[in-house]
Formats: sequence, C-alpha cells, structure tokens
Amino acid sequence: MIPTELISIAITGTFLTGILIPLKLIDQKKMIRIPLWSSLLVSLLSIYFTIALHRNGAFLFFGETFIVDKLSLYHLFLINLVFLSSGIYMQDYFKKARAKGVQSVFHFQRFSMLWQAFQLMLMIVILSNNIGLTWVAIEATTILSTFLIISESDSLSLEAMWKYLLVCSIGIGLAFIGTILVAAAGREFTDTASMNTFSGLSLHASHLNPDLMLFAFIFIVVGFGTKAGLAPMHTWLPDAHSQAPTPVSSVFSGVMLNVALFVIMRYLPIVEGSMGESGDAHSILILLGFLSLLFAAVFIPIQHDVKRLLAYCSVEHIGIIAIGLGLGGAGTTAALFHSLNHSLSKILAFFSSGSIIHTYGTRDMRKITGVFRRMPIWGGAFLISMLVLMGVAPFSIFMSEFMIVETAFNGKRYVLFTLFMMGTIAIFISMLKYVLDMIFKPGINNSTGLEKVRFSNRLIIYICIAAFLLLGFWVPPGMMNFLEGAAVIVEKGIRI
Repeated sequence: MIPTELISIAITGTFLTGILIPLKLIDQKKMIRIPLWSSLLVSLLSIYFTIALHRNGAFLFFGETFIVDKLSLYHLFLINLVFLSSGIYMQDYFKKARAKGVQSVFHFQRFSMLWQAFQLMLMIVILSNNIGLTWVAIEATTILSTFLIISESDSLSLEAMWKYLLVCSIGIGLAFIGTILVAAAGREFTDTASMNTFSGLSLHASHLNPDLMLFAFIFIVVGFGTKAGLAPMHTWLPDAHSQAPTPVSSVFSGVMLNVALFVIMRYLPIVEGSMGESGDAHSILILLGFLSLLFAAVFIPIQHDVKRLLAYCSVEHIGIIAIGLGLGGAGTTAALFHSLNHSLSKILAFFSSGSIIHTYGTRDMRKITGVFRRMPIWGGAFLISMLVLMGVAPFSIFMSEFMIVETAFNGKRYVLFTLFMMGTIAIFISMLKYVLDMIFKPGINNSTGLEKVRFSNRLIIYICIAAFLLLGFWVPPGMMNFLEGAAVIVEKGIRI
C-alpha cells in the first residue's frame, strides 16, 4: 500500500503544479483546462485514498496533524464530485466568455490559480485534526474564494465580494474565539498538544469544563455557521451566489457550505461529551436550523433573481441538515445523506440556470419564459433539479427529508415535526409557481432553435438525474452502512 503521507503529498503537488502552470501560459483555453485536469487527477488519488483507508477506522498521519475517518472521506468525496463536475462545466462556460472577449488573460490566470488553491484549502479543512489548522484553513478559503466572486469584475460583484469578505471575516473571528475557548477548556491536561486536536479532545471530552465548552460552542456555531449560511448569519450568501460565475456558485453551495458545517460536526460530540450528553448543543443546531427554514420560507416568495432563489434554497437545505444533526441518531445519518442530495441537486440547478441566463441574457425570472420550448435539455434539467430541491417524490431529497421527519415523529417531537412540514410546504408552494412560469409559460422569447449542449454536460445531466431517482427509491446497503459509520463519528466523536 502506498503510504498515506505519500498520497497526500501527491495531491498537494498536483494542486501546486496546477497553480503555477498558468503563470507560464497565455492561451486562455489551456488555462481553464488546468483546473479540470488537476481535479480529475486528485479525484483518482482520492478514490485510492478512500479504498485503502475506509475500513481502517480513524487513521492519523503526519503525526497527529491530519486524520482520515469515514466522516472526512465522505466530505472528501463531495468536494471532488462538485469540483470535478464544475471543472467540466466551466469549459463551455468560459468558452462563451472568451467568445465575447470581455475577460483578459490575467483574469483566466487568476481564476485558474485561485480555483485550485480553494479546493486544496477545503481538503485541508476536511483532513485536519488540529483545531488551529482547521481555523486557519477555513480563513484561507474565505480569502481565496473572495477573489473568485469578483471574476466578473462589475460593480455588483464587487459589492457582493466585500459583503462576503466582511460578514464571513466577522464569523471567522467569532469562530477563533470559540477555538481559543476550547483550547482553554483542556489547559489542565499535561499533554496540551493532543488537547489541540479533535482526536485528543474526543478522548478526554468528559474531563473538559462543560460551561466553558458550551460557551465555546455558541461562538463556534455562530462563527462557522456564518460560513455555512445558517440564518440569521446568512446575509452574504444571496449576493455572493447571484454575482459569482456559475461554476463558483455551484462549489459555494455544493461544497463550501458543507465544509463549514463539517467543522461544527467535529465539535458537536466533544461539547456533548463534556456536558454529559445533555443535548444542549443539539438544541442550538435545531434552533438555527429552524431559523434558516423560516428565513427561506419568508424570502423565497419575493425573489426575482433565479440565482438568489437558489441561494435561499441553500439556506433552507443547510437548515434542514442542521435540524437532522440536532435530532441526532437516525437524524444524523439522514443529515449526511441530505448533504449529498443537496450537492448533486445544486450542481444541476446552477449549471442549468447558468445556461438559461446566458441564453436569455437576464437572471430576472419574470423575463424568462418558455424555457422548455427554447432549451429542452437545459430546461428539463432545471425543472428536475428544482423539483428535487422542493422535495418532490420520488427523488432523493424527498427520501432524506422523510428520514428526518420520521426521526422527529418517532422521537415524539411533534412540534418540530409540524414546524418542519409547514416550512417545507410553504417553500414548495412558493418555488413551484416560479419554476412552472419559467419552464412552460408562453412568452416573447420562446422561439425554437437548435440547443447545443456538449456531450460532457449531457453526461452530467443524465448522471445527476439517474442518481436522484436511484437514491429516491433505494439506498445501496454499502452506502447506508458508510453513512451510519460517519454518523457514529458525529454522535460519539473520533476513536483511534
């Protein structure tokens, strides 16, 4: 077996090489291909990584600095899935941008370099066992992704960039306070180095100061929850999603939000362990989850920008994941399953909406009509992705939401059950009208024409739809066992 450290070095070397190559290129087409090839190579290395280690339990490497377990491998898969899909889609997306001649060589150099550095930092967050390194890597993702938002270089994207940087920096600052408080809670132990790691904190959770840990968790949830898009700290998200280039919007929604929530998952069992499984940490997540659902239900009906609509869908679904984590038990498994379903649906939703926006020249849903007649492939993909996001049966999000509702009902938490149903039904009604008008309503722009969709993009569409249907009817036993194993880590913490 190739040592874990060697695979990690190979992955890092791939990204560093990919980051440096654009400096020597002037061909814009080749620059945009580099992120695709680096994501493909890293995905192959990660597959080997997963096959080699998924049966070994938690595994430390580079001392106690990094860790691999089922929870990190699952999120590593999500990162590679979304980045590889977005790398494929961006080939056609930036081909259209090159045809317009509105972006310079420097723009493509910057985008290619930042894109790969962003993916590398997200992977470091997932694999980090050190609480300080995790915070640094999350902060690095904020700085790197900030300049991806302004790739369009217009006033609205600049405004969105500054809002994103300001709000997330405040959140990361609060998360830093929480990180310091967690370190302080373990100051009485002689082995202070291990108490700065998730594995060490999990092992000695019962000996940590419970009051200090609860206080720290509030800062951690608010801080990292800001980056995850949990309400009411989500204010950066609609602007950033709507103004960023479509491939960036897809990785923001499909990956970055999940990675920030992943960090909260790492702290959850440590805090609960320190408080004797009181359930207070879970209650905080349920509260923020329902606030997110409420904000989405209120703001979705008044949206006109299709990408802002998708942004509030992200707020809704991150809230649903938080509710599942807060319920615990089978709800945690459902929350992890929902993360995959949300990522897949956002891949298809953003790719199809991006193509529609390019064709119609506007993001205003009131001006986009007759999409299915004019763009049957991307229009059909958009319709299906939105039905999935609305939780329509028999698609996969319906299955994961049903699992969360079932957990609440079986736990006799009938108030939570009722609030969840009311929130999701309200959002369904609001979104359905928008989608049906865009897809089927006759308008001045529904002339037929030859819709050109690259084979690679068609492949993404077909794979996503097949996954929605398959996971809506049946979850493979091996996958469910893996999710349950990852859920145990969220519930009980890391065990080496």
